[in-house]
Amino acid sequence: MTASPLQDRLRATVLPALAPGPLGLAVSGGRDSLAMLHAFAALAPEAGWALYVASVNHGLRPEAGAEIALVAEHCADLGLSHEALQWQHAGQIHGNLMEAARAVRYRLLSDWAKTRGIGRVALAHTADDQAETLLMGLARAAGLDGLTGLRPVWEQHGTHFHRPLLHVTRADLAAYLREKGLSWVDDPTNTDDRYERARVRKALATLAPLGLSSDRLARVARQLAGAQAALREVVRAAAARHAEERAGALFLDAQALAQEPAEVQRRLIQAAVQWLSGEAQPPRAEAQARFAEAVHSGRAATLAGVLLRHWRGRAVLCREAARLGPPVRPGEIWDRRWKIETPPIPGQIRALGADGLRHLPDWRSLELPRAVLIATPALWQGDALIAAPLAGHSQGVTATITAPFSLFLLSH
Repeated sequence: MTASPLQDRLRATVLPALAPGPLGLAVSGGRDSLAMLHAFAALAPEAGWALYVASVNHGLRPEAGAEIALVAEHCADLGLSHEALQWQHAGQIHGNLMEAARAVRYRLLSDWAKTRGIGRVALAHTADDQAETLLMGLARAAGLDGLTGLRPVWEQHGTHFHRPLLHVTRADLAAYLREKGLSWVDDPTNTDDRYERARVRKALATLAPLGLSSDRLARVARQLAGAQAALREVVRAAAARHAEERAGALFLDAQALAQEPAEVQRRLIQAAVQWLSGEAQPPRAEAQARFAEAVHSGRAATLAGVLLRHWRGRAVLCREAARLGPPVRPGEIWDRRWKIETPPIPGQIRALGADGLRHLPDWRSLELPRAVLIATPALWQGDALIAAPLAGHSQGVTATITAPFSLFLLSH
């Protein structure tokens, strides 16, 4: 049989990027994911993939159940495992519906993958999705980070997600399915003008005759992503020169940092705030600008649960005591970033605080600001301080940051 042009293309682009082993596929029954299902099933023997398929039912459309049943039939014909994942969202939808659905989709897929020992899941986003994302960024007057499009690979909830079809158009996938005599289901929300992406999709069709095709816009997004990656390297190098991590805080040489290009300064300070706060999204640009000005002017400030103080010629960024996470049991992650190892004794992990610091009369010898120390984790039994590992009172307890700032910069 003559090889499919799509399979030949994927053989050249996807096989080198996805190593042998278990691989999850997220399949909805729509054109793009159904084409991925059949193309990957055909390539799996030579690629060495063990394929597992999951479909997410968001419970938002009555037709979704039948569409997922159709996916199950395709999987049965291909001899593949299939599972339907249901979003039980009664009372859970707040704010943007599509954003909420997207967030829960990744959570459900990640939980499914982890329970089955699957470390990676492939999604069927295409060059058209990439182009639409770029146009949506332009409509918001986004900067570089908002114009780089969809990430080809990223880690979320402990699972690696891949988008192996970003070099392929929807037309390519439709041609492949027709070639195989397969039909697909069209999601009505794709043409519903209440949704931004549907409106952008129509605009993209209008722009294509001007040379602004999906392929070309996706190429622009890839080029911008390359520029973004290069800029991140510059920021990491600047952080190595001007930032020191101690006791979960960052000490910045603000005077030296001021000699860096303005965009490098902005990105480094933004990354510092996100690393300390644990927030997925950065603060608003105006608030960031005020905070950065305080870094350089020697003023105190707070932003997103991050406290700025100046100490011995350096700007110190640490957690704001009032915004620290609630107490946890030993062994659990505290304040979204501290891993605490303790001897087998009862107690709870919470901030050292001012009360705890009073139990440590020699804390000044540690050469750390008071604001930094009171925000560090400690082991307590009721009102009794048992250990403060970062304040010179370890008692066999250790506290480490789950992702040091240097590693955080690798993924942001």
